Formats: sequence, structure tokens, C-alpha cells
Amino acid sequence: MSLIQWYPGHIAKAEKALKEQLKLVDVVLEVRDARIPFASHHPKIGTWTEGKSHILIFNRVDMIAESLQKDWIRWFQQRDQIVYFTDAQSGKGITALLKAAQLSGVQLNQRRHSRGMLPRPVRAVVMGFPNVGKSALINRLLKKRVAPSANRPGITRALRWIRISDQIELLDTPGILPPLLADQAAALKLAICDDIADAAYDSTLVAAAAIEMLNQQGISLESRYGVDASLGSGLEFLINLSSHQSPQLKGSENSEHIERVARQFLTDLRKGKLGAIALEHPFD
Repeated sequence: MSLIQWYPGHIAKAEKALKEQLKLVDVVLEVRDARIPFASHHPKIGTWTEGKSHILIFNRVDMIAESLQKDWIRWFQQRDQIVYFTDAQSGKGITALLKAAQLSGVQLNQRRHSRGMLPRPVRAVVMGFPNVGKSALINRLLKKRVAPSANRPGITRALRWIRISDQIELLDTPGILPPLLADQAAALKLAICDDIADAAYDSTLVAAAAIEMLNQQGISLESRYGVDASLGSGLEFLINLSSHQSPQLKGSENSEHIERVARQFLTDLRKGKLGAIALEHPFD
């Protein structure tokens, strides 16, 4: 597979601005994709959260099995960390998350009071990879649409402060990616889950890799597509599926159709039409 890399100019600019704003921040709300929590973890988070409260959020919890959610809770408990599960589209988990952020504000002002300082709103930043649901999460916390949100990477392009209440101010940030995606296995998962722009990869190759991952998990695609994916490679499945759907197509026409089939497969996977499917598990 060709190298997957994506680092548009607005991300580089935003990361530079973020370093300045972090001086003002008390709490970091780190948002990850619940389907790929390891792959959607930014390697600089440890540096960015140093000396600050760190609230870890797995968004898109509706796209993973409840049993897997319990495994993740157990895995993080073993590491003395709490993880909050949300579905920003439906609002699931938002109340618990808001309470955690408010508690950080109470603790902040207790410390300020002990130093003879006046209370102030807690300043929190929402951070994560592109398209993990940061803006949708902010809209839920505010109970109104103030942050542009769409199901594709790169919607938010600039930093801005948003007041949630007298207790909390939020800094909305664009999706932040490392300048170099050194871990190509993780980059592939980001591509499969639509957490980087499709200009960064070949959809047919990414779809083929996704099919092979599902095969490894024992997930059958035959009942939905009428073609058995377990008998060959992911690419062979896409070729067979294209022929199954349009047997009259030949040559270049079929090549174009294979790409359309690949894109449709990725759309089905991303929209949950194949069921609750995660690409990472904590105890593997």
C-alpha cells in the first residue's frame, strides 16, 4: 500500500496557535475514536496535558459493542485512568462528561481560594484527531449548535474560545495530526474510520485492507453483499463484488466500478451498516 500522509497547512498553523493558548488552559478534553483508541491517540498529548487535568473521551461509543466498552473501562482502570464514553450525535454520555469538567473547575477554584485568589471559570480545550467528533461534542455541551460540524475531516480550521456557562470556557481546536504519520498501521485505521481526508489514500486499497481486518475478526460480509470475503484477499473480494453487481462491465469500466464499490463499502462500514465494528481491542 502507498504511504498514507496528510498534514494540510491549516493544521500546522493551528498547532502553532495551540501551543500559545495551552498556557491559559486548565483542563484538556482529549477526544478519541472509540473504534480505534490507540490509533487516534496523538503522541504529543502527554506533553500538552502536563500540569493540567486530563479528561479522556471515547466518542462514537454507539459504533462499538457494549462488551468492548466494558473491556476498555477495565483496561484503563488497571492504569488508574477514567475514560468517558460519548455519542455526540445522540447526546449519550454528555451529562457525565459535563460533570467531570465542572468538578475540575471546583478543584481549580479551591486551589485559587487557598492562595487568596478570586474564582474564575475553568478553561478547557477540546483536542483530538480530525473528524473524531469534537465540534459535535461542543455543540452538545452547549445545548446548541455553535461549532461547525460535519462527518468529514477538516471542518474546524481555527481556534476559538466558547463560553459554556459561568463555570466553563472551552477552546475549540481543529483536528491535530502529527506532521508525519510514522505508524502506517495506525494511519490505515485512521483512513478506514474517515479520520483523515480521502486525498491522503487510495480508497480501493484502504477498503481492501479493511475487509481483511474484518476477515481476521471472523465478520462475514456474504449476507449483506452476496459475495464471500473469506476466500481470498480484500482486493479479490472487491473485484468479485464488482463483477457480481455489474457482470457486463469490462476493462477500464470495471476498474472504475471497483473503486466505486470500494468507496461504498467504506461508507457502509463508517455508517455502522455492517454492525458495531471496532478495529482495536484492549487485551489483544
